[in-house]
Amino acid sequence: MTRTVGVEEELLLVDAETATPRAVAGAVLADAPADAVVSELQAQQLETNSNPCTTRDELLAEIRTWRRRAAELANAEGADVAALGTSPLPIAPEVMPKGRYQRMAEAFGLTAQEALTCGCHVHVAVESDDEGVAVLDRVRVWLAPLLALSVNSPVWQGQDSGYASYRYQVFGRWPCTGPQEVFGSADGYRGLVSSLLSSGTLLDQGMVYFDARLSAAHPTVEIRVCDVCPDARDTAVLALLVRGLVETAARAWRDGEPPPRASAPLLRLAAWRASRSGLEESLVHPDTLRQAAAREVVGALVEHVAPALAATGDLDTVREGAERLLSGGGGARWQRELFARKGPAAVIREAVARTRE
Repeated sequence: MTRTVGVEEELLLVDAETATPRAVAGAVLADAPADAVVSELQAQQLETNSNPCTTRDELLAEIRTWRRRAAELANAEGADVAALGTSPLPIAPEVMPKGRYQRMAEAFGLTAQEALTCGCHVHVAVESDDEGVAVLDRVRVWLAPLLALSVNSPVWQGQDSGYASYRYQVFGRWPCTGPQEVFGSADGYRGLVSSLLSSGTLLDQGMVYFDARLSAAHPTVEIRVCDVCPDARDTAVLALLVRGLVETAARAWRDGEPPPRASAPLLRLAAWRASRSGLEESLVHPDTLRQAAAREVVGALVEHVAPALAATGDLDTVREGAERLLSGGGGARWQRELFARKGPAAVIREAVARTRE
C-alpha cells in the first residue's frame, strides 16, 4: 500500500502594498477553516496543512489550494502571503496573544520573540511507533541534503546573512533541536522524550523540535528540517523525496539492515554545512561522511530512494525537480541576487508572486 504524505507550510504575512510583514494573523484567521490554515508563534505568519495524499498530483493540488486559500484570507485584511524562510525586511515580531505562545515568550525570552521563521514539515504515514523510530534511525543521515535542497532564507532583518538557510540557524536557538543519536527502539525514543519533558525546560511535547520526530498528533514520521519553498512544485518534490526516504528506511528495517553509523555532532555539522552554502558548494556525503560536491550528494539521495520512487511512479518527477533546484540554486540564490540589486522589499514581492504562481 502506498504511504500517504502531507505537508505543513509556514508562510509570512506581508502588506499587499508595502511588502512589510504585518501582524494580522488573528484577523486573517477569524474566518479560516479549522485545521487547514492556522496560527503560528508569531502574528506575522500563518501555517497551512494539507490533507494526507497518495499521488503527486493530489499533493501538488493540495499545496496550491491551501496557499491560495491563505492568500485569499490575507487579502481580505490588505495583506498577502510569501513563502520565505525569514523576513528580508527588518521587523519586530509580535508573539500571538494565545496562552501557549505567551508562555513560550515568557520562558524563552529573545529566542521566542525573535523567532519569525517559516519552515516546511512533511508527514509520512507509518504503521507503528516501532516502524516510525526505525525510520528515524535510518533517515537521519539524509536530512542535511534535504535542507540543502530547500534553502530559502539568506536575508535576515535587512542584511545578507551569509547563509543559504539562516532560518535553520535561528531555529537552532531553541533548547531541543537538530539531529539526534540513534534511538534504537520506540521505547528508547519515548524514554528520551520523557526525560526531556521531566527536565522542566520544555513546556510540552510539541517543543521536541528534532529535525525528524514521531508526530504527537498523527500516525506519521514528521521531517522538520526544510525551509518553506517559494515554488509549490519544489515543496511537492521534497515531500516525495521524504516519502521515498521513509519507505526505503522501512524496507531496510524489515530486512534487518542496521542504521547507518554517524554521530549526532557529525550530523549537526552536516546540517550546518547545508545551511551555510545550500547547493552552491560542497556538502557532507551521507555514505562517506566526507566533503563532496552538492550535485553528487543530491544525486546519491535520489538514487538511494529510486526504487521506492519508481514504485509510486514519482522517480522522473523527483529527478526533474532535483535538477531544477540544482541548476537554479534554490530560493537562496535568486533571493540573494535580487536583494543585492533591488533590496529586501523586491525580494518579498517576488516571493509573493512565486508563492501564488
